Amino acid sequence: MSSEVLNSGAAVQAAAVPDWVGANAELLVGVPLRILLIVLGAFAVRAVARRAISRAVERILQPSEKEGGPRRSPRGPAVLQRDTSRAAERRQQRARTIGSVLTSFVTIVIAATALAMVLDQIGIALGPLLASAGVVGLAIGFGAQSLVADYLAGMLIMVEDQYGVGDSVDLGEAVGTVENVGLRLTQVRDLNGGLWHIRNGEILRVRNDSQDWARAVLDVSVAYESDLEKVYTVLEETGRALHKDPAFEGILLEEPAIWGVQSLDADGVVVRMAVRTAPLEQWGVTRELRRRVKESLDASGIEIPFPQRTVRMRTEGADGAPVA
Repeated sequence: MSSEVLNSGAAVQAAAVPDWVGANAELLVGVPLRILLIVLGAFAVRAVARRAISRAVERILQPSEKEGGPRRSPRGPAVLQRDTSRAAERRQQRARTIGSVLTSFVTIVIAATALAMVLDQIGIALGPLLASAGVVGLAIGFGAQSLVADYLAGMLIMVEDQYGVGDSVDLGEAVGTVENVGLRLTQVRDLNGGLWHIRNGEILRVRNDSQDWARAVLDVSVAYESDLEKVYTVLEETGRALHKDPAFEGILLEEPAIWGVQSLDADGVVVRMAVRTAPLEQWGVTRELRRRVKESLDASGIEIPFPQRTVRMRTEGADGAPVA
């Protein structure tokens, strides 16, 4: 009798197993399969996104014709078009940083989305988790808002190409040559050799002397008795000769122009002349132009004024009365 009961119980259990498996097939097969598909899809999307980012960065940072590649746009620092080593260094730095940031951002977004989909498949409510994550994110945002501002500003500096390694910039108190540009800090070496570390979030304005072109401005002071038309002629001939000098080919982008009388000072008349130059060449051009202008004025007999003072002396006689 007992053996029959045991056999019947085993038969019932054996019959119940297929029923349980059939009833929970969705949980045993469907959920793991969907989770596997979500994970594989996330990896596939990440791979496609990384490839797209790499191609986009490579296309945007395409080298110029002088570096062996087609030039995409006429914009950009002209000084880097002449110095290929600095251009390559700057391009690699921008490509490495921008690509790394975009890849990290895409990875975080894809991972967060995949994790939320997996939790939803398991049956975990996402509402409380999202609320908790929102509170934590808000607290972190308030505590590290300056750090976030630094990173966002650094990203925009690189994307917009405001300045880069090798540029001569004025960031306020820090004036010098950029040695490194990161997402959080910019390093500038000043004229005295000091290295400035500036947080990108604190940079409110930038003057870049290395972009596209510069201008050499020279103020020439002549005596009031000088013939201004003759002065203009001498300055124009001097500027034309400098422009034709082979040593300055590619440095002067145009012939120097005479802008006219800039001011009437106490000692003389100030005439201004200016010329567009290649970036960072304006100071050398100004020094050479000043030397040639001085020689030309001397050869033409045009006097460079000197401080003039009128001294009046008065003498008194024996009775104290003034004597002329």
